Amino acid sequence: MFIGQARLQLTLKWLTRSLTALGILFVLFLSGIVLIDRLISWQTQDSIYHDITNVPKFDIGLVLGTSKYIGHTLNTYYSHRIEAAIELHRRGKVTTFLLSGDNAHRSYNEPWTMKRDLLKAGIQEGNIHLDYAGFRTLDSIVRAKEIFLADHFLIITQDFHCERALYIAQYHHINAKCLAVPGPVETSGLSIRVREVFARTKAFLDLYILHSQPKFFGPVSPIKESNPQVSSTDLKTVHGDDKPVEN
Repeated sequence: MFIGQARLQLTLKWLTRSLTALGILFVLFLSGIVLIDRLISWQTQDSIYHDITNVPKFDIGLVLGTSKYIGHTLNTYYSHRIEAAIELHRRGKVTTFLLSGDNAHRSYNEPWTMKRDLLKAGIQEGNIHLDYAGFRTLDSIVRAKEIFLADHFLIITQDFHCERALYIAQYHHINAKCLAVPGPVETSGLSIRVREVFARTKAFLDLYILHSQPKFFGPVSPIKESNPQVSSTDLKTVHGDDKPVEN
C-alpha cells in the first residue's frame, strides 16, 4: 500500500513538472511569435506609403498576386491592388509593372489575369512583365532581384502584407518601398491578421534558420538594363530549375 502511494506521488510530481515545462514552452512560443510580429512591423513602418499622393516616381511596380475571385465573388484584395496599379500609372508614378503570382494550372493564372486587367486599362503591353513563379511572397521578392534584376521598386499590396514583403526585401538588400492599399471592408480581418502572424513567423524562419530560396530560379530576364555591370554571359546563367518567364 505504501509503495503504491509512493508511486502515485512520483507520478503526480512528474506530471506536474511536465505540465509546468509545457506551459513555459508555450508561453515562450507565443512570446516569440508576438516579438517577431512586432519586429517586422517596427522595422518596415518607415517604408510604407498609405496615400498614393505621397508616392514618388518608381520605374518598377511589383504587384503581388492573389486570386481575382473567391467562389463567384470578386476578391477585393485583388481589385484594390489592380486599381492602385492603374492609378499609379495614370499619375505617372510607376512606368513598368512586374506582376508576380501563382500559375498553378491552365485555368488559374494570377499574373496573366492581372495583365489582362492592366491591358484593359490602357497600359501598354511593353510595360508589363510577368513572373509565373511567384508562388509565395519570398519567391516574388527574391526573383524580382535575381531574375528580373530589379533592386529598387514599389510593392503594391495590403498593409499587413507590405510589412512582411518589405522585411524579406530588406534581408536580401533590396531597396523597396510599398504602397498599402485597402483590404475588404466587409470583414473584420481578424482571421487574416491571425494567419499573418504565423506567416511572419514562417518568413522569419525561412530567412534566418532554413535559408529558404524560391522554388524556381531559371535564366536571368532583366526588365531593363539597370545594372551596367551585368554581362551577356551573366544573362545566360541558369540558377536552377527553369520556369517560363515572360517579358
